[in-house]
Amino acid sequence: MAPDAAQDKTGPPMGGRVATSFDELDPEHNTSFGSSDEGKGYDIAQITAPVAEDMEQLRLNLRDIIGRKNPLLLAAADQIFGAGGKRLRPVLVFLVARATAELMHMSDITDRQRRLAEITEMIHTASLVHDDVLDDCDTRRGKETIHTLYGARVAILAGDFLFAQSSWFLANLDNLEVIKLISQVIADFADGEISQAGALFNCDLTLDEYLEKSHNKTASLIAASCKSAAVFSEVTESVKVDMYEYGKHLGLAFQVVDDILDFTQSEEQLGKPQGQDLASGNLTAPTIFALRAKPELRALIETQFENEGDLQRAIEIVNEFGLEEAQKLAKREGDIALASLRQLPDSEAKRSLVGMVGYVLERIY
Repeated sequence: MAPDAAQDKTGPPMGGRVATSFDELDPEHNTSFGSSDEGKGYDIAQITAPVAEDMEQLRLNLRDIIGRKNPLLLAAADQIFGAGGKRLRPVLVFLVARATAELMHMSDITDRQRRLAEITEMIHTASLVHDDVLDDCDTRRGKETIHTLYGARVAILAGDFLFAQSSWFLANLDNLEVIKLISQVIADFADGEISQAGALFNCDLTLDEYLEKSHNKTASLIAASCKSAAVFSEVTESVKVDMYEYGKHLGLAFQVVDDILDFTQSEEQLGKPQGQDLASGNLTAPTIFALRAKPELRALIETQFENEGDLQRAIEIVNEFGLEEAQKLAKREGDIALASLRQLPDSEAKRSLVGMVGYVLERIY
């Protein structure tokens, strides 16, 4: 499907006082663990190694950007952009930039690709800061959130500043194709939140509607930033489309996996009660599949778990009837992401892009 068409559209789940995101793929902070598919673990340090220097410079730049002009926000900048968090969105920008630079025989990535990585992380972080205020989350990445430490006013100002600064940097990239791609992401964020809020406890939610919401909240930014990185390597249109598809389907695979883990991991691993999305009426892939197989689940959801034991029974039904099909869906999305790398020559960066898919999927096996 063309990347600029309306499509299956993902971000942090609503509700809950402990926030998670794509940067927290492993809640226990393990970086290597077994994969039943390939008999090996995926080490995130190894995956990100080809762009480690790029990422350290990005971290320093981001702290300077928010703190230099705004002394009020300096402490918030240290909290937002200090050490911690894997920052996988800019990692992906740098990996795609390096992989496509290899394809085009470039000596190095460009300054505009470096700025794009900063823009991507600023937009993502701004959305998280605002989400934490809306959802009243106390912690993120194991640290207290900005609004918990400094109040909602500073948190909102920090998020607003990041959105504004990222927009200014985006305009100065002076590339209309990239401006359109990244601007659409911000609209998608809002669409995703609104569609999720409007579909709570809706047992008629279709899988396509779930995937569209997931694209808007998570996959849109990943897809657009991967394609934009390829644009600045001046690759062919087919390679740009492939990079969009890689980011889109990696993002969707992550969201499906994250939704599976909401049912399979313990409260200690999740940092929130098991089945919290279901309890709040946010129906995800495992629940949608379970609804098809077990009509009993509909009544439990539509009455919003009014009786004691209803939620636990619903979780049991989803675990029994929804997880296997959701796992297959995540695997299909991951396979599409891998197939999208076919035009890239072998390189360290390409191998890391392949490894990122395995890193996401192995959590459910």
